Amino acid sequence: MNEITLSNLFMITGFLLSLYACVSNDVIQTLGTFLSTTKHRPVWQVWLFTSVILVLTFSLGWVINDGDMAFGLLDRIPHPDTFYWWHILPPIILLFLTNKGIPVATSFLIISIFSSNTVIGMMIAKSFIGYISAFVVSLVLYFFIARKVEKIFLYKKDKKVSTPWIVAKWCSTAVLWSAWLLQDGSKLFVFLPRKLTFIQMVLSLVVFLVLLWIICYKRGGEIQNIIKLKTNTQDVRSATIIDIVYASILIYFLNLNNIPMSTTWVFLGVLAGREIALYNRLRFITEKKVYKHVIKDFTKALIGLFVSIGVVFVLNQYDKIVELFRTYFNL
Repeated sequence: MNEITLSNLFMITGFLLSLYACVSNDVIQTLGTFLSTTKHRPVWQVWLFTSVILVLTFSLGWVINDGDMAFGLLDRIPHPDTFYWWHILPPIILLFLTNKGIPVATSFLIISIFSSNTVIGMMIAKSFIGYISAFVVSLVLYFFIARKVEKIFLYKKDKKVSTPWIVAKWCSTAVLWSAWLLQDGSKLFVFLPRKLTFIQMVLSLVVFLVLLWIICYKRGGEIQNIIKLKTNTQDVRSATIIDIVYASILIYFLNLNNIPMSTTWVFLGVLAGREIALYNRLRFITEKKVYKHVIKDFTKALIGLFVSIGVVFVLNQYDKIVELFRTYFNL
């Protein structure tokens, strides 16, 4: 049996922390509306449904991609030969920010420590393009459907939701959850070897399922408030449309190239465009309140981005910073 080294322990710890941190932070993007609209259902039903999709997605991916759980999104990011203590700092910081309800761009914080400056630059550029694209698509779409569709959902909340809408919501969640897993497999498995054995694949999925249970039990945690504060997102019909829009954009960027991106930025772009369009078409709340929410979410995302870049810079330049510190203070 292979000896467990300190590097192995750092790798395993990093994987566990980053997996929990990423799922905790990003669950609002994919399962947020689902958790809001299924709060009357037992936790085990929600967990079982999302678990089946997770296992099918990654199991098929493992077979199709010859053991690559990241679906090719880590091809430009090599697996380190040795892991050190600073590799586990990004997921620890991510956990702290998540508990504060800050929607961090987890891709930057988790993946960038393993990436070159060129790849980091491409990730940032793709994420910003994703935000703008999601914002424009959502703004235009909801501008046209606000009065004919969303107005009905908003002002007739007591009307019983028909079975087709409930089925559509579960189907849209399945597509979105799978699309998110495909897109974010890069940061979920960046600590693990690029090609996993069958045993490694099974063990990683078991850990993922346990953490998913915790998230379902907590109904998303503190960061779930980003969903709850948005207009009528707990309505099954409105949530279904959000899922379809978001999933479509994720799938487009997934097929665009193999550069990882921040799905958080795409999600916030969808919500921002939707809120502004609904306000301008329905005038349901004050202008100040609408733009306050949009700016607040964007500001939090920027803070998360700056923190991520700052942490990665310090860690990547750790040796040089220590040497400079020793020289300056004659240590």
